[in-house]
Amino acid sequence: MSETPRKHVLGLSGGKDSAALAIYMRQHHPELDIEYFFTDTGKELPEVYEFLGRLEGFLGKPILRLNPDRDFDFWLKQYNNFLPSPQTRWCTRQLKLRPFEQWLRPILEEGCMVYSYVAIRADEEYREGYSSKHDRLKVVLPFKEAGIDKPGVHDILEASGLGLPRYYNWRSRSGCTFCFYQQKIEWVRLKEQHPEAFEEARSYEKDAVAHGSPFTWSQGESLDELTQPDRVQQIKEDFDKRLERAKAKRQQNPLRGESDELDIDELFGQAKSCLACHK
Repeated sequence: MSETPRKHVLGLSGGKDSAALAIYMRQHHPELDIEYFFTDTGKELPEVYEFLGRLEGFLGKPILRLNPDRDFDFWLKQYNNFLPSPQTRWCTRQLKLRPFEQWLRPILEEGCMVYSYVAIRADEEYREGYSSKHDRLKVVLPFKEAGIDKPGVHDILEASGLGLPRYYNWRSRSGCTFCFYQQKIEWVRLKEQHPEAFEEARSYEKDAVAHGSPFTWSQGESLDELTQPDRVQQIKEDFDKRLERAKAKRQQNPLRGESDELDIDELFGQAKSCLACHK
């Protein structure tokens, strides 16, 4: 009997964890012919595309782009102009998971065994994301198995020469420009860093609210309210105070020196987020 064919795939979000996993797998498992893929919603940060380009250079092979067959605007109409939210994450389902499933379906139907490598770290729970619904699709967690935590991910990226994606200077995660998991300070920074993307998000919000959507992008206030000058000042001051309190409480690791900056996830707690988008 012939051996069951195997395919190895690794999804990249444009975030640090999945990039570090790609580097790790190339270095520790060069015998595996891994196909790297990125599901492009068309609403990603420009820094994400720049980072993926540099990652391709390190890996020495192209990253396959999976594009949804229907864009965000199409699905927004299908969901009656209701914005996606933590309660109804149709964006992840339709723009990330659906293209992945459509890509793999014929491969699985041909009888291939597919191994999907996912960047869940040793220091985190298996956050909500893609769970296999097919007996020939196996999800593998190499960082869990190897005991690699968040500092370990940073070490991998630094040692490779890639470092962190540039958006980590002002934002805590990858994903769409208008991701509803952003903190208030990140919306303010989006307006400063990418005003065109911010204005697009604001136009989506205004149209959705006009159609009766119960959600705004940022919980409890619209983007119009959030970016009033007095409100912006308050958000920045609140963030600075939170940062100072966290620095005062933090126990510095003597083995890592003073270089490890506090990130937004540490300040606000690791918010529940979409594994497919933010890893």
